[in-house]
Amino acid sequence: MAFLCRSAAVLLKPNRAAPAVLSAARLYSSGGQYEYILVEKRGEKNNVGFIQLNRPKALNALCDGLMREVGQALDAFEVDSDVGAIVITGSDRAFAAGADIKEMQNRTFQECYGGNFLAHWNRVSTVKKPVIAAVNGFALGGGCELAMMCDIIYAGEKAQFGQPEILLGTIPGAGGTQRLTRAVGKSLAMELVLTGDKINAQDAKQSGLVSKIYPVDQLVSEAVKCGEKIAANSKLVTAMAKEAVNAAFELTLAEGNRLEKRLFHATFATDDRKEGMTAFVEKRKASFQDK
Repeated sequence: MAFLCRSAAVLLKPNRAAPAVLSAARLYSSGGQYEYILVEKRGEKNNVGFIQLNRPKALNALCDGLMREVGQALDAFEVDSDVGAIVITGSDRAFAAGADIKEMQNRTFQECYGGNFLAHWNRVSTVKKPVIAAVNGFALGGGCELAMMCDIIYAGEKAQFGQPEILLGTIPGAGGTQRLTRAVGKSLAMELVLTGDKINAQDAKQSGLVSKIYPVDQLVSEAVKCGEKIAANSKLVTAMAKEAVNAAFELTLAEGNRLEKRLFHATFATDDRKEGMTAFVEKRKASFQDK
């Protein structure tokens, strides 16, 4: 937070989105301008949504306007049938160095509690399509929390992660104490949260926070490549797979296995499962239709 810095078929149902989602879709499709982020589609087939945080002078500090724009862009990509995965990145110097402290400095408890402060940040973690964080530079406080809301984290060689809110007299408020502990374990999470210390990309990978490390200048392109691989699969079945993996953090092993089995069985009601297995038997590339 600080500067130191659930079913899958819904994905492809006819669009009856809420007005806010429709508004975001219109903004994106019409090339509308955002103030704090850059939005486009990338990949050879333009099937990877791309969001770049763009507050360079503030090291991409996460102000309320920026996070609301990220939510709008995610809503637009969610209803875009061409997009199969989404990449979120920042600059070479900072993915996001934290929340905007100047913006929250004078907030009161009543304002925070009554207004459910930071609740809309969680939109990143509820998107049905896979989201990849490409982290260069600082990912501190809210920046680290934003990265952890994503499904996959790729890091540049010089990336740094941390939850330094304790140094500002507060604690993480957008999932830092919860997602970090699940990712790296209690001991390291405690150390980072209680001291405000940072870890580098190598330590982050060793601890399980990130999956791959790339040179700074290759990070974004590699993240887009990963997005392209994901987007080449059935979007419907991909949503099922994402739901099953995420359930591992919420359910017991027995409950999780039951959910996985139900989703596995559900794939047999899809044309894409039939196409995938038929293509395998016929030794050809599958042509998924997302149904």
